Amino acid sequence: MWKDYSRSFIKNSRASSISIMAAALISSLLLSFLCSFFYNLWLYDVERVLIEEGDWQGRITGNISAEDLLAIQNYANVERVVINEELTTQEAVVADVYFRNARTVFQDMPRIIRGMGLEEDAASYNVLLLSKYLIHDPEDEVPPLLLTFYLLIIALVSISLILVIHNSFAVTMNARVRQFGIFSSIGATPGQIRTCLLQEASVLCALPILAGIVLGIAFSFGAKQGMEMIARDMPGRYIIPFQYHPAIFVVTLFICYATVLFSAWLPAAKLSRLTPLEAIRETGGLQLKRRKHSPVLTLLFGTEGELAGNALKAQKKNLRTSTLSLTLSFLGFSMMFCFFALTDLSLQYTYIEKYQDAWDIMITVKDTEIVNYGTTEELGKLDGVRDLTIYQKTEAIVPIPEAGISPKLAALGGPAAVAGSSVSHTDGFWLVKAPVVILDDASFLRYCEQIGITPGLDGTIILNRIWDSLHSVFRYREYVPFITEDFPSIVLQNAEGGEQTGELPILGYTGELPVLKEEYDDYTLVQFLPLSLWEKIADNVGYTEKDTLIRILAGEGVTLDELTALEMQAGKLVSASYDCESENRLEDNITNDNIIRAYKLVLGSFCVLLAIIGLANVFSYTLGFLRQRKQELARYMSVGLTPAGIRKMFIVEALVIAGRPVLITLPLTFFFVVFTAKASYLKLMEAFREIPVAAIALFSLAIFAFVALAYYIGGKRILKYSLADALRDDTLA
Repeated sequence: MWKDYSRSFIKNSRASSISIMAAALISSLLLSFLCSFFYNLWLYDVERVLIEEGDWQGRITGNISAEDLLAIQNYANVERVVINEELTTQEAVVADVYFRNARTVFQDMPRIIRGMGLEEDAASYNVLLLSKYLIHDPEDEVPPLLLTFYLLIIALVSISLILVIHNSFAVTMNARVRQFGIFSSIGATPGQIRTCLLQEASVLCALPILAGIVLGIAFSFGAKQGMEMIARDMPGRYIIPFQYHPAIFVVTLFICYATVLFSAWLPAAKLSRLTPLEAIRETGGLQLKRRKHSPVLTLLFGTEGELAGNALKAQKKNLRTSTLSLTLSFLGFSMMFCFFALTDLSLQYTYIEKYQDAWDIMITVKDTEIVNYGTTEELGKLDGVRDLTIYQKTEAIVPIPEAGISPKLAALGGPAAVAGSSVSHTDGFWLVKAPVVILDDASFLRYCEQIGITPGLDGTIILNRIWDSLHSVFRYREYVPFITEDFPSIVLQNAEGGEQTGELPILGYTGELPVLKEEYDDYTLVQFLPLSLWEKIADNVGYTEKDTLIRILAGEGVTLDELTALEMQAGKLVSASYDCESENRLEDNITNDNIIRAYKLVLGSFCVLLAIIGLANVFSYTLGFLRQRKQELARYMSVGLTPAGIRKMFIVEALVIAGRPVLITLPLTFFFVVFTAKASYLKLMEAFREIPVAAIALFSLAIFAFVALAYYIGGKRILKYSLADALRDDTLA
């Protein structure tokens, strides 16, 4: 009998059945996609760490003998210990330790170290790899919790998906309490009713859940392939094949099916607490414990607004998931796009304005001092080279007498008031850091002409400025002169103390930088020296950086292909004699754009996923509320409410459901933009002009459109019922 009843109910209640099947399909699809996609992201992250850092878990560095290695190997939790030949030197042996249970590595390693008689700093840990398995140093005050954050987000999204299935069942099953009350009154037991509901749920959801899981895997594979296509030109990218673990299938299937069974079980549990008479009296419509007035909706929409407000309050629990998901999706989408817009604005100030025209090709000649580099002429003769500069950087100290501080800086309180601990004072002198930039002679002479001083190779040019951090922010720096410009010479001192250069003539002072891809500390006296002068003083000052840098400017309007070809020619010429690396500006810009586009794709997809969850819950509700609300609406019509009034009531409900996330999000987004702009020292009006209003408006309109569509479909079906049929409350189907 129960099989016949279930078969008849499924056949005659297509709207409810489709609603449940759609909810099961969408939820299982999204849950499968989310788990599979995250699993592959996690695998990529683990593989990247293994390639870059290695698969070791603990590492010991020190005087390690063969007996020590044997003792480590015999430690209970140690799987194996391996000598790292690449890192081992004559002074110290490096041993990589692998554990059977890596979760106790932060307890086992200190015991091993103490047993060997070594200091605590002899032990190191592969923190990045261990964090991928949620293993953190208990003494680390700021452990890497990014993976934990991702897992929390996935758990919240999974719960939302589970609630979509549950709410879909709740709408349909709760409306049938009265039916089962009638069955109970004629002798049906709670066990029989539970069996009926469970077999209905199994029949309705078995295929949609399986199909959803398979589709989720396919979508995850497609998303991974799409990300790889976007990131194909990114440097440092690794190709990891798509993988799917059987445990994901088991967990997804178990969660979905358990949710279905639990949701189907609830009406029987509710029925067991009711007497047959109470169950028969159950109307299945929306009910409020206490009527509440909705003044805003009543003022704007009249009686229909009041009715819509009460209906929304009655179904608040059923729509909780959709409201939360839509709010989170819209908030995440708005904040994400605003964040990237402000990031672009910040990049405009910090990089594009400074360096967009400062370089086209950069070549780093490794472990080569500029005095030993010798292919300058050949590079300058390459077709397409408009300007060439070869330079090297080092550090020095400049002693400045107290009387030599500029009046403007003295009026601010002196170097210490502006620079803090970046400068020091001793014996009447300020000791100021002085980055030294050694330019090839030809470039130095061009720099002299650029700033309008008499060209020469027998002295230094001083960048005479210091940031007035008291009256300006880093985004819009204002500078004052650092020293008075009446010094005929200056002394450079080795950055580590000791030798000095003697008196170096000062060719000139400037506030203008040479055209280089370099950024200098705001509290230093940068020195620009010609190579021929540096050769005379290099032994006294010394090198702090071992690489020589080559900056090439190409012709105006150069294309990517032309710049890449020029980079290959220059790189081939330099690499014939030196170990070098190169990069070009256009490829660097493309890579940066691809990285940002990939971030937007991932984060945007996550926001869309949240929106889909919310909209799925709205569709689940509206397609299933036919049986729940038909008597409620029939009563309204019986007292004079027209079909047009019902449509208006539905419009109000749709506006509230879609508008609530927007009204919550817009103020929060406004405060987010204000906070971010102030934290980044951006001008508010500039920040507001960068807000992607069109994208945010389009996303909000999509939410309104889909919620309206859901109500349109549900309302169209419910208005087809006749008043007499809807008011007959003794029907079973």
